[in-house]
Amino acid sequence: MDETLSLKVVEGGERLDKYITRVRPELTRSHVQRLIEQGCVTANGQVAKSGQKLRAGDEVAIVLPPPAPTGLEAEPIPLTVVYEDADLLVVDKPAGMAVHPAPGHPRGTLVNALLAHIPDLEGINGSLRPGIVHRLDKDTSGLMVVAKNGRAHEGLAAQFKKRTLKKQYLALVHGRLSPAEGAIEAPVGRDPAHRQRMAVVEDGREARTGYRVLRSVEKYSLLEVSPASGRTHQIRVHLSAIGHPVVGDRLYGGKTSLLERQFLHASYLAFEHPISGKYLEFRSALPGDLEAVLERIL
Repeated sequence: MDETLSLKVVEGGERLDKYITRVRPELTRSHVQRLIEQGCVTANGQVAKSGQKLRAGDEVAIVLPPPAPTGLEAEPIPLTVVYEDADLLVVDKPAGMAVHPAPGHPRGTLVNALLAHIPDLEGINGSLRPGIVHRLDKDTSGLMVVAKNGRAHEGLAAQFKKRTLKKQYLALVHGRLSPAEGAIEAPVGRDPAHRQRMAVVEDGREARTGYRVLRSVEKYSLLEVSPASGRTHQIRVHLSAIGHPVVGDRLYGGKTSLLERQFLHASYLAFEHPISGKYLEFRSALPGDLEAVLERIL
């Protein structure tokens, strides 16, 4: 059933879309603009436009349709929840779990698990879906933050865009890096020769990956990696491009007898809580399969 919000403007001069998101912060700007485009917002009984300026005394009505179901199925899959409150949760994703359903893995994903874990999930931007703000590759393990509502989703997405949210990974790569600390800056885009892969390409999107060598032996180096941007497969592409692919990365580096997946783990996550403003930090230890590899070679 539709819900209607009624607002009375006290001070004029503000754009309609900005006014609504200011007085009803649980509604994201993109959601409000979409509602306006769909004719769900009126000012003094007339269908309104996003950019129209409001006057004191104007009466604004917003019709909120019930969140649309996504068709995704909730599955009671165990989750390692590191932190949870009313607005977000941080999970430690295992290797082998895809984030989103897709051809080849329609079930058993993080999204399916989250839909079961959060039975009272709010609609985000008009859709009943977990608020995935960033992703990890299927065979990458580690920390992810998930928004429970639209306001948290928008706040976290803004931190990703401004690059104030901090992420660090542990990666084992082939070879010894020199210098032992540095940054890889190269644009990343779809590989024109192999469309299922990404690559360093001239017309790609700018990307920067910082790294620091933690330990080295003759054939391998353990790195702490800090991506400043979030391009698809960015860490794997950048390290492969400089001749030091991630160990176990079959797409960008080839097979290895050491393990069955790439040695890449999201070990650190830090951000400002999008609602309370509190600074939060989380760490995740290496999973057993990766720790066993280190014990074998280092």
